[in-house]
Amino acid sequence: KISRITMAKYMRELGLQSKLSKKFKVTTNSNHNYLVVENVLNRKLVVKMASKAWVSDIAYSETKEGFIYLTTIMDLNDRKIIGWSLSDGMSTEETTLLALKMAVKNRNIEKGLIFHSDKGVQYASKKFVNVLDSYKKITCSMSRKGNCWDNAVAESFF
Repeated sequence: KISRITMAKYMRELGLQSKLSKKFKVTTNSNHNYLVVENVLNRKLVVKMASKAWVSDIAYSETKEGFIYLTTIMDLNDRKIIGWSLSDGMSTEETTLLALKMAVKNRNIEKGLIFHSDKGVQYASKKFVNVLDSYKKITCSMSRKGNCWDNAVAESFF
């Protein structure tokens, strides 16, 4: 047995570096039978008025107790997070619906608002789509499959 410091010295002398790997957790399940809509936002990521385009995404972090999931909704006009939820589960109720509820409280919904996200099951579920449809002023938009650039502003927040 040798100490960590001695091991580091030997590795340095031999020109070796350790490679740390991060656990990967899939947060976007786009393999589902729910509604998938076209990319209406189409990378128009600069918006001059509030509540014309909102973008959303889900990220995760590992803790000692397990994974936690952060869902955010950002207004593209001022790039402020207007809705969010933090949960230990990935259900629609725990993630997207809570974040949307907060966003609606924080911003007025204007006619023609585009809500853009990836094709994840939380955004495509009947529960979430029905809530969006109930506002009658929101147009749903989803990124193309495997194309992170379509939702770059929400992705880069994390």
